[in-house]
Amino acid sequence: MASSSSPQRIFPLLSLILLLFSFSPISESSHQFCDAGIGHGASTCGVSSSSSSSSTKLLIKGGIVVNAHEMEAADVYVEGGIIVSVRPNIKVGDDVTVLDATGKFVMPGGIDPHTHLGMEFMGTETIDDFFSGQAAALAGGTTMHIDFVLPVNGSLLSGLEAYEKKSRESCMDYGFHMAITKWDEHTSKEMDIMVKKKGINSFKFFMAYKGSFMVNDEILLEGFTKCKSLGALAMVHAENGDAVYEGQRRMIELGITGPEGHALSRPPVLEGEATARAIRLAGFVNTPLYVVHVMSIDAMEEISKARKSGQKVIGETVLSGLVLNDSWLWDPDFITAAKYVMSPPIRVAGHDKALQAALSMGVLQLVGTDHCTFNSTQKALGIDDFRKIPNGVNGIEERMHLVWNTMVESGQISVSDYVRARLFNIYPRKGAIRAGSDADIIILNPNSSFEIHAKSHHSRTDTNVYEGWKGKGKVEVTISGGRVVWENDELKVVPSSGKYIEMPPFGYLFNGIDKADAKYLSSMKAPVKRSRATV
Repeated sequence: MASSSSPQRIFPLLSLILLLFSFSPISESSHQFCDAGIGHGASTCGVSSSSSSSSTKLLIKGGIVVNAHEMEAADVYVEGGIIVSVRPNIKVGDDVTVLDATGKFVMPGGIDPHTHLGMEFMGTETIDDFFSGQAAALAGGTTMHIDFVLPVNGSLLSGLEAYEKKSRESCMDYGFHMAITKWDEHTSKEMDIMVKKKGINSFKFFMAYKGSFMVNDEILLEGFTKCKSLGALAMVHAENGDAVYEGQRRMIELGITGPEGHALSRPPVLEGEATARAIRLAGFVNTPLYVVHVMSIDAMEEISKARKSGQKVIGETVLSGLVLNDSWLWDPDFITAAKYVMSPPIRVAGHDKALQAALSMGVLQLVGTDHCTFNSTQKALGIDDFRKIPNGVNGIEERMHLVWNTMVESGQISVSDYVRARLFNIYPRKGAIRAGSDADIIILNPNSSFEIHAKSHHSRTDTNVYEGWKGKGKVEVTISGGRVVWENDELKVVPSSGKYIEMPPFGYLFNGIDKADAKYLSSMKAPVKRSRATV
């Protein structure tokens, strides 16, 4: 355990974590929350008008600056939303707001690669939209997220237009992944537009949710091949949807209709099988693959084998899989049990520790949240049938704190790794404290404590799957686009201040793909020249 009380003593841990990572009036209270809905009382998100929040000039003084490959004692000067200088003893005038970071870490804001805000799913819509979800993220030290766009009637362009409307009130920067739910020539042409004109460089394929999002192997092959040609990253939700459907039928026949039936119907072996299949198909096409929300040892081991063989496979775990186990799904109270329903399911104890070890060893590369929140009333849609419980849990606000406490404070990973954000081809604009980078910055106090409760979080949901968690390492200040939006436990956010971040294709994972293809072709020793046989 890393039980040190000074930043210097936990320097070796500082390298891995930064990678992981309706408009209301001003509130008079010290905690300014988004309207939380059922069970959460009337509360608001503060709208900033103070000079400290709107200042275009900031100096962060006296902290330990953490980047992916180095740490240094330095000041950070920000102007116009951009980091201008990072060096010791910067002198400024009286028109600059000064933040004292003595004894604390100054890091890039977290980037959450996996969220679902304002998502229509299973007959309802997530309770957190692009304003409330982002406000919660900022309170937890995340300054950018990448959300998944779902097609509308199979159209990628129509889906993007819908999400552009959903994101108009955004209060922090965001990007988009695009889901592919069917395949034809029109889909292929729209993928061209997404990559070349809309700044989307990743496409997700669902191997689960039979009858709605699920695609077959033929579509996976077509989609993977198209992704390769565009320099876009292919992503998969890896569960065997046909087998899950059969598992659900079995549970209902056995009279198991509660939330525990959700986990029993889709065991780890089905996640492992789909992960292995997706990896092999991506290898056949020779394109990089990103496996989202890895929740089991079964899936993790398939990724490990592929990476050892040299295949370009990225494994993303999510916060719930990293720190929770499935015991709560057997709680006799339905509302308590139902709030833990997500897909793939949270696994039995032991999978969480294995995922932590995989993250520490580099088998898994990053931690998202799959933040997809539904309140207790929405979850109750499945009170008589677990198949109708909207799938999803919270995490966009809790991720940075819990990953720090679980992985860094325990000595399993370092702080510098926490800040590595190369994957979606936006580094060093995002994910770095260096001159020219966006001023998305957090100040984290490793000696300060945090505690998580639904009554005080900033999400609109009335439950929290991390209820009662306590730990060390608190984000005390969040700066988004050069504005102080979280300080002194007070959230001050500005609707429509967030920007859409275009992500270019052909990231580093595509380096060497052409050479590998050429090597394969030359190794075939084919076609063989043969003379025609005569009759």
